[in-house]
Amino acid sequence: MQLEFIGAAHEVTGSLYYLECAGARFLVDCGMEQGTDIYENKDLPVDAGSVDFVLLTHAHIDHSGNLPLLYAKGFRGKVYATRATAHLCGIMLRDSTHIQEFEAEWRNRKGKRQGKAPYVPPYTMEDTENLLKNFVGCEYEADLAIAPGITARFTDAGHLLGSASIRLTLTEGDKTRTIIFSGDIGNTSQPLIRDPRVPEGADYVVMESTYGDRSHGPRMDSISFLADVLQRTFDRGGNVVIPSFAVGRTQEMLYFIRQIKNEGRVKGHDGFKVYVDSPLAIEATKIFTQDTYECYDEDAMALVRQGINPLAFDGLVTAVSSDESKAINTITEPKVIISASGMCDAGRIKHHLKHNLWRPECTILFVGYQSAGTLGRILYDGAKEVRIFGEDIAVAAEINTLTGVSGHADVNGLLSWIKAIDGVKRVFVTHGEDTVTEIFAGRVTQETGRPADAPFSGTVFDLALGDYVLTESGIRLKKAAGSQKSEKAARAYEKLLAMGRRLMDVIKRNEGGANKDLEKFSRELQSVCDRWDR
Repeated sequence: MQLEFIGAAHEVTGSLYYLECAGARFLVDCGMEQGTDIYENKDLPVDAGSVDFVLLTHAHIDHSGNLPLLYAKGFRGKVYATRATAHLCGIMLRDSTHIQEFEAEWRNRKGKRQGKAPYVPPYTMEDTENLLKNFVGCEYEADLAIAPGITARFTDAGHLLGSASIRLTLTEGDKTRTIIFSGDIGNTSQPLIRDPRVPEGADYVVMESTYGDRSHGPRMDSISFLADVLQRTFDRGGNVVIPSFAVGRTQEMLYFIRQIKNEGRVKGHDGFKVYVDSPLAIEATKIFTQDTYECYDEDAMALVRQGINPLAFDGLVTAVSSDESKAINTITEPKVIISASGMCDAGRIKHHLKHNLWRPECTILFVGYQSAGTLGRILYDGAKEVRIFGEDIAVAAEINTLTGVSGHADVNGLLSWIKAIDGVKRVFVTHGEDTVTEIFAGRVTQETGRPADAPFSGTVFDLALGDYVLTESGIRLKKAAGSQKSEKAARAYEKLLAMGRRLMDVIKRNEGGANKDLEKFSRELQSVCDRWDR
């Protein structure tokens, strides 16, 4: 009965935990690392084909993004998640895969001119489509028997539509232990979705610490602030351009604007148009309207009961094709443009910035965190000129920020959450910046009296014994610039080796089978070997 920390250890992204119990091998989350990658991560201790199933906290790519890669390497088990998470993964994983394939196509066009060997993407759309068939949609607060000795319960984490904390009850022999994986814990009083709910008591808790060292500060009246921005920008004859994350934040902005329009808060510009220019955001918005009853808060549900769609209003226009996207910038009337990506480092938002940044009558309104080094952060920090698509663009537009709309609990929310869980013997702090994990672990110990620490990747904890396995202290090696494994690995050969290991597992499982079946299996393998033995 062991837990091994693999990803998001002393780092913010790449959530991944490996467990063994009662003969089963499984994962909680399988996330992609995004942005700055500081530490080396230990590889999974077993082949992907040996993983029996995955439990997924929510759909964000830093928690789900490597599931197609796991499938490409041989995983064929079920992925258990809430229904809304399964629906969102259907669009988000396909979108991520499309980006991977587009990047591979671009690299190969460039590499071919330079005489380089073809670049093979880590996984394909076929891998993603096959993986998505293995999702199992689960209910909140229902005990689900996943395997002998393993029961899971999903509790609303209030972070994203369908997000969950997962409580596991693990039994091996005469010992039973409970452990909670927090996932990402949501902020309170967010629009649309419910506040985070606290799971019942457990022996151990693995919890995030994204904002483990800071408070969000006083809460802003988001509706009034946004209405003021729209009013003065439209009065100047300009556009309000909102770089927004496609899933979650875009829907919150639509919720706010519906209320602003309904209450007539913007004067003299009746019927102003709002353009959502992101195919992913459009698909996500459809899912938000489907998964209402299990995820919406009381205010949103009150609208639903009146027959009102909280995310729809007169003047809402969606742009799917590139031609529809380009046409937005030919419209002269003042308008709102909501487009991805939220940090302005890719996607259609860059085209809208190119057309609006230089205009003093316009406003660029940031509604989410801007990571260091991104175009969004450069603008947020006050740049007077930026370079977009090879062209220098003067920054004359108003640059503003809607604060207080974070989807993550701050340090006070995190502490309140962990204090509300009874019986905890130890807390493992993950999913935070290097020093933040240590700082927050100290706060947890100080304020709750419970032992808390921040394990590194590769650290193994024996849940039955209640202590770390001394043979593994975790990997504390920081990555050198340019040493990313993903850039060096021969992806196609890695995949072939994974298939070979899976084949051996299949052969072993067929031991004792009928002679005629084993003979047929042997002939098929012989045919494959003859074809490729060259």
